[in-house]
Amino acid sequence: MSFPWAQHYEPKHPVMKWLDDRLPLPRLVHGAVGPGYPVPRNLNYFWNFGVLAGVALAIQIVTGIILAMHYRADAAIAFQSVEHIMRNVNQGWFLRYAHANGASFFFIAIYVHMGRNLYYGSYKAPREMVFMLGLVIFLLAMATAFMGYVLPWGQMSFWGAKVITGLFGAIPVIGEPLQVWLLGGYAPDTAALNRFFSLHYLLPFVIFGVVILHIWALHIPGSGNPTGVDVKSPQDTVPFHPYYTAKDGFGLGVFLVIFAIMVFFLPNYLGHPDNYIQANPLSTPAHITPEWYFWPFYAILRAFTVDFILPAKLWGVIAMFASILVMFFLPWLDTSPTRSANYRPLYRIFFFIWLAVVLVLGYCGGLPAEEPYVLISQLATMYYFAFFLIIIPILSKIERTKPLPNSISESVLHGERQESSPAGMPTGSEPGAGGAQPQPAE
Repeated sequence: MSFPWAQHYEPKHPVMKWLDDRLPLPRLVHGAVGPGYPVPRNLNYFWNFGVLAGVALAIQIVTGIILAMHYRADAAIAFQSVEHIMRNVNQGWFLRYAHANGASFFFIAIYVHMGRNLYYGSYKAPREMVFMLGLVIFLLAMATAFMGYVLPWGQMSFWGAKVITGLFGAIPVIGEPLQVWLLGGYAPDTAALNRFFSLHYLLPFVIFGVVILHIWALHIPGSGNPTGVDVKSPQDTVPFHPYYTAKDGFGLGVFLVIFAIMVFFLPNYLGHPDNYIQANPLSTPAHITPEWYFWPFYAILRAFTVDFILPAKLWGVIAMFASILVMFFLPWLDTSPTRSANYRPLYRIFFFIWLAVVLVLGYCGGLPAEEPYVLISQLATMYYFAFFLIIIPILSKIERTKPLPNSISESVLHGERQESSPAGMPTGSEPGAGGAQPQPAE
């Protein structure tokens, strides 16, 4: 979105002017994260998590490059190479713990970021492409994290690879050949390690490229905001720098303090102790579980226990992938003209129930596949899909929304009106809505 009141970059120093004329990087930075990029003045700390995810990705790339210099993707020595990194490489323990915990913090930032998008309606027009590119980043991150979990070649690494790649065997006709192609054989071994190590090293750079597209797509319509009201005047915005660089800097400081506590004092808290046992194809662990950030999807996978037309295992695989793919259609499933859940009382109730359901699925996914956890997972899975496919479309038609403020500055300076409006009636300054327009800034 082009704002006529945005500050334009005019280099003063001769060197900067020479550089800007030939390679306009200073102008790009100024317009992307500097005073030349106006953002809504009412953004809260939930808008920090995009930056935090980017910092976590940078930590993963830097530590991963160094760890790759010492790791050996060979089933005979992979486990010992990790021990070598931990014990013999200078600061190797720190690099490995920072990389392992960095993955968890990356997913924490992504999950909060996605939850904020769902709550504030950031997936709606004109930001559909921003949202979908974010989902692509999430899918790539999941693939990268899974392959990275295999590399230490502990018990959970081996058996996790065997179970997850075994899911592809449920696909009719092509399933078994696909599984063999992924592993380079009939069971995880050196061939699988080489494939996973190569892709695990490559995909973070692919993610980085999609992040650039994600940011580029965001700068076209501009950032959303907690009210969901479009920017209409200079009073509604402030320059990204120094206001939000300072705010993001504070959030980043808190993030890094918590990250440091995990790395230095609780480095194995989010891991599994069985992964410190070398992989043994002849000894199956009592309970095979993936990393914690996969638990909700693992619970959905295991929720299908009865063959109906298709095998239960295949239904589980379809549901697991569909639980993410359904979000790509969210901009068209939710047709309400109001973006923010702050003005959608019914949607807000069902959203928080959905959020609780996701946490329940995560809890069940980390436990053995036995009762009552399987039944709880089945009920939670039903609500998960009902929320997207049934509840949201119905609420879009019948919900009585609250009136929106006439402008962002009005909501900041004068509070937000709380009266209800008839269902389907456009309110405030939503796209296509009527209502009073803000006065020009003096």
